[in-house]
Amino acid sequence: MASSAAQTIARPEPTTHRLTVLIALGDAARAEQLADTLAASDDLLPTLAGSGMGQAADVALVDEAALESRAVSPATPCVLLSRRAGHERSAGNLFATLPASADSLLIAAALRLAASGYRISKSGPSEAHGDFHGELSEDETPDDNQPRAALSPREAEVLALLAEGAPNKVIARRLNISVHTAKFHVAAILIKLGAANRTDAIAIAMRQGLVLV
Repeated sequence: MASSAAQTIARPEPTTHRLTVLIALGDAARAEQLADTLAASDDLLPTLAGSGMGQAADVALVDEAALESRAVSPATPCVLLSRRAGHERSAGNLFATLPASADSLLIAAALRLAASGYRISKSGPSEAHGDFHGELSEDETPDDNQPRAALSPREAEVLALLAEGAPNKVIARRLNISVHTAKFHVAAILIKLGAANRTDAIAIAMRQGLVLV
């Protein structure tokens, strides 16, 4: 008679799909630094251009040179790091434009959204065409002529929890959503507010009257 232990089969832990990010930047040091930073995420798998992984990439991080040279497959959504103040869209696979000095957290958020099919504009992620422009200065005051970021009701709830300092796991538990969904909402908030990180997002939200303390 077979023992009960022999009948017990250990089930493998479910694996999270990691998005393959092709990094094609002229600045090799910057490319390696971003690759190391993005690799620390549990859902991003960065690879440098020239490694032979380009065709398998889910999303690409490029600069003007890579974009204009068609170094990335036209089928791959791209996030552009631009040194120009107003880069005009020049490729159908360009889903977002960020300042060259953008924070790695903002870059990661843009990559996730672009890989999910969102074209990112300053008014937020959407299916419509648009670019994200603007520097990420902490002391930058919002333009009174610019409308407030239009957050969804769920994003407003997530923002309120961010203001309390809640991490993604706490946000997920409080709102009864998955951690992955919480990450997605946080990424959308960062993009909509044009924030470099969570702290910057709260500062901007306070200036716009989106959260009260």
